[in-house]
Amino acid sequence: MKPFAYHQPDRIPDAAKLLTSIGDSKLVAGGMTLIPTLKQRLASPPALIDLSKLGHLKGISDDGATLTIGAMTPHAIVAASKLVQAKIPGLAALASMIGDPAVRIRGTIGGSVANNDPAADYPAGVLGLGATVVTSTREIAADGFFRGLFETALEPGEIITAIRFPVPLKAGYAKFKAPASRYALVGVFVAKFADGVRVAVTGAGSGVFRVPPMEEALSRSFDPSAIAAIRIDTEGLTSDIHAEADYRAHLVTVMAKRAVDAALS
Repeated sequence: MKPFAYHQPDRIPDAAKLLTSIGDSKLVAGGMTLIPTLKQRLASPPALIDLSKLGHLKGISDDGATLTIGAMTPHAIVAASKLVQAKIPGLAALASMIGDPAVRIRGTIGGSVANNDPAADYPAGVLGLGATVVTSTREIAADGFFRGLFETALEPGEIITAIRFPVPLKAGYAKFKAPASRYALVGVFVAKFADGVRVAVTGAGSGVFRVPPMEEALSRSFDPSAIAAIRIDTEGLTSDIHAEADYRAHLVTVMAKRAVDAALS
């Protein structure tokens, strides 16, 4: 690990100013991705800006129709929250499947969403629920936030402060995980709303994506049998040492059916 400057601001404007004034500097939330990256010398930022003193970015609130989760809220808190379990049990289940206990205690929802790892769980929940990403300067709809491999709509100096999730009628998540990393080879989040169904897939390609044919079928009949015959095109899907594209395509349908089962139960 190469030397770097370390800053720990206690105000969002100060963090944003540091981020823009020090070229190539990096934000640290839980550090679950960044710290291993630094250790392997895959990145060498001149400065780290630690957000751990921004305590007001941690917590979960509810206004009836919307659940708001602060960006610095750890996965373990989301998974154990009685409020999340009552309002969006599929989201609590998703958080409980992330990594191992150590990762869930340290990792944060804001860090995961900002990093946008193509095999991370939270992007599927954010996109599947049609959430709104709240930042230090604006609000970004989930459909316009994720832009491919580790890319998002965040501008330089922009910091995620919270994520607002509309409360669905039903929601569920299922994933086929890599045994060692527990990242999703394929993960599918399904959410039913009064005006239709959203289906979001992570792990299968270069970024999270929706599946319109499944959304249309489930909007007509919210049952696993409605999507059993739907096959996913392998174009654009990932082939690697863990799974070929055709196997991931098969898993999308399998996991989607399980996600619907989870939502119904």
